[in-house]
Amino acid sequence: MSVLVVAASTQGWRQGLLALIGALFGVSLYHASFGFASAYRHFIVRGDSRGILAQLLMLAVSTAFFAPILISGIAKGAVAPLALQAIFGAALFGVGMQLGSGCACGTLYAIGGGSSVMLITLGGFGAGSFFASLTTDALRGLPKLEPVSLVDRWGWPGALIQLAVLGALAFFLWVWKRPQQDGSQPFWPRFHWKGLLRGPWATVTGAVALAVLAVLTLVLAGRPWGVTWGFTLWTAKLAHGLGWDPATSAIWQQERFGVALQAGLLEDTTSVMNAGIVLGAAATAAVAGRLSFRRPSSARTCAASLLGGLAMGYGAWLSYGCNVGAYFGGIASTSLHGWLWIVFALLGTALGVRLRAYFGLSN
Repeated sequence: MSVLVVAASTQGWRQGLLALIGALFGVSLYHASFGFASAYRHFIVRGDSRGILAQLLMLAVSTAFFAPILISGIAKGAVAPLALQAIFGAALFGVGMQLGSGCACGTLYAIGGGSSVMLITLGGFGAGSFFASLTTDALRGLPKLEPVSLVDRWGWPGALIQLAVLGALAFFLWVWKRPQQDGSQPFWPRFHWKGLLRGPWATVTGAVALAVLAVLTLVLAGRPWGVTWGFTLWTAKLAHGLGWDPATSAIWQQERFGVALQAGLLEDTTSVMNAGIVLGAAATAAVAGRLSFRRPSSARTCAASLLGGLAMGYGAWLSYGCNVGAYFGGIASTSLHGWLWIVFALLGTALGVRLRAYFGLSN
């Protein structure tokens, strides 16, 4: 956990706390095996709604706590336009999640748990998002509508409308297929202190933990939890070191991008939190006695991971974020672009599930 100590000692207590929250995200994701990509796949292939129900709970808790914070002006939400490029990007991300067998945060906590193939996914993700940042100008002319935030427009009534929608979706899924306790990953909590340390956690426990940590991130960072920007910045720094000239890119000539490129990684909140997720997951896996280095099962698996990472990276940049920044952060902020994201990401997921068979990946 040296990253936590260094971040706190060199960048101040706030950055140190955000690094710690990143580590707690890693603990929660690992212990609850909280997957976004796997939840969507299980829903489409088997009609298993447990993962989706957990996400709806996570979004409802986050919305309830985000609303007063955003209304008070303490922090800004993740709000983005309703854009044609976002539709394409979300669908592409959905395909990539299935080929890469993980989402943005899922890639990080799987690496922490010892998955080597996810390093390939991470590399592809960074390359895809960086390349997308270089081609953004070509997409500026595509149709888009102004951002719409329910809280910004209507305050508390807007948040209540979203909570009602989330509740209705949860009720429909519950009636359709009520989740059952089965296997090693329970849906409902079974509280025991040994289980808290060694896991596994119930899916519901993971959902609530992620929501609480997202609220803490909003307060401390002044904006919702994000992941993709870190991957983009890491790749840009690598490219810069290899001779790429930022002056050739309109995006990277902008002040905030240029400052981030020149600054140290410990100054970047997303990078520090991303590192925390990996370290938190690794420490958790070690305590649970499950930390082990796992080699890729085949060359086809590596190819799928690379293609999936590239698709997720490019798609995330186009759609103003990934499953964390656009979907989780967007919906928690009551931004309609988050709802747009998940609709088209699920459509992309349906295609990605079919493509998995060509790479020898099981569903």
